[in-house]
Amino acid sequence: MLTETTYNLIYSNASQLMVPTWLDLSSVIVGSFSGVLASQERKLDLVGTIAVCLLCGLGGGLIRDVILQMGSVYMLQSRWAILVTLIAGVFGFAFPGLFRRFPNLLEWVDIFSVALFVCAGTDKAIVSQQLSLACVLMGVITGVGGGMLRDVFLGEVPRVFVRSHFYALCAVGGAVVYLACVRWGGLGRTFSAFVSVVATVTIRRISLWRDIKTPSNVDLTPALYRSAGRVAGSARRAGGQVVRAAKHLAQPGMGAGVANQASKTQYAASRHTASQHTASRHTASRHPVSSNRPEQMVCKSQTGDAAATKPDSPKAHGMKP
Repeated sequence: MLTETTYNLIYSNASQLMVPTWLDLSSVIVGSFSGVLASQERKLDLVGTIAVCLLCGLGGGLIRDVILQMGSVYMLQSRWAILVTLIAGVFGFAFPGLFRRFPNLLEWVDIFSVALFVCAGTDKAIVSQQLSLACVLMGVITGVGGGMLRDVFLGEVPRVFVRSHFYALCAVGGAVVYLACVRWGGLGRTFSAFVSVVATVTIRRISLWRDIKTPSNVDLTPALYRSAGRVAGSARRAGGQVVRAAKHLAQPGMGAGVANQASKTQYAASRHTASQHTASRHTASRHPVSSNRPEQMVCKSQTGDAAATKPDSPKAHGMKP
């Protein structure tokens, strides 16, 4: 990783330190050929083909330089940029059959141009001593800016704004990889550019192979409302339990109250038992039973029987005494 002293030594004169010429020219050439393929699909004339080549080859760098405002504009400073773009436009317009033999060439050329532009834009932002997030943003703008201008001039919605197979996300991945290799890893620009291009193309091809697209028309508001309702209900229930527990604990003499309640319950039970005993005694007093009553009845019955069977009694013979 680069130390602060090394970083300041390398980028102390950022206005004079230029991005490698091969990197910028490579991105311009590949971007120009992507413009040629796009113009052939729409059957444009020579002027239209050259205009689209200029947009694809130099549009992203133009947007980047206008935003950075560091030094001069690359397309005006370089002696080869505009010339290479013009040659690519004329060549593609004159020999369209060479491009028609490869139907998927536009897709490959487009993604390679994005990858190279990402490296060039990120590197120039690093040279300008921008923040890491700004370097990534400049790389993405440089990578997709030319294609965005191309789509706008051709009357289409820019591909970067619609649902696609990671068209912009692959540019973000390439910019992060290049920034990590150069600024944080201290690697050379050539190796860093190679790794960044491989990362950008790999992300793009994986999204095409697995048919993974960026999401669109997403509305998570109902899910947010349901989650908020569940959280609010749980909070209300928990708050109610806490309030009831606090009120119960705040009552004075809570332990004595429980003991008094137990004493009152025991006292009530004892009084109920005593009242039952009193009622039984009252019933017994209302209906007294003598203990010698059966014996008296037996004696009276025996006396009567003896008198009835006595032979000397006048009643026994039916005679008057």
